[in-house]
Amino acid sequence: MDARLNLFGNPLAGRSLKHIIAAGKVLADSTLPAATRELVLLRASQINGCGVCVDMHAKNAAHAGETSTRLNMVAAWREATVFTDAERIALELTEQGTRIADAAGGVTDEVWATAAKHYDEDELAALVSLIALINAINRVNVITQQPAGAYQPGQPGQHG
Repeated sequence: MDARLNLFGNPLAGRSLKHIIAAGKVLADSTLPAATRELVLLRASQINGCGVCVDMHAKNAAHAGETSTRLNMVAAWREATVFTDAERIALELTEQGTRIADAAGGVTDEVWATAAKHYDEDELAALVSLIALINAINRVNVITQQPAGAYQPGQPGQHG
């Protein structure tokens, strides 16, 4: 499968993506736990059908020490017993924030209030920004049909 557009070969797309990647680096330096970040990135990418991001974030999480059991259970997190309460609410926030059109109102007050019990204001800001950022990246990749499967952790020029 060939991509419709070479995102890093096109000067305009490349400049734009450099800003998105820089935003991802800011979020990687936040106090939001790294495991939670990867779970959020993976879950949104699964929902959006972004193969290149599913590939990247599953491999990055595994490379960072995440277990295959937890990675395999992300898509069915509601029934899984391997996630903490904080991770579960981050996944719920991710789903509601990703499925805005389907949720008829976006993120519920109940989900926000529960998230606020587990995360401080900076961590909530990081979660919201991360969800928005990965949704943007997913859409770019899906629209341009970026091929998936060849990613190796640590590859230069990749998003966060």
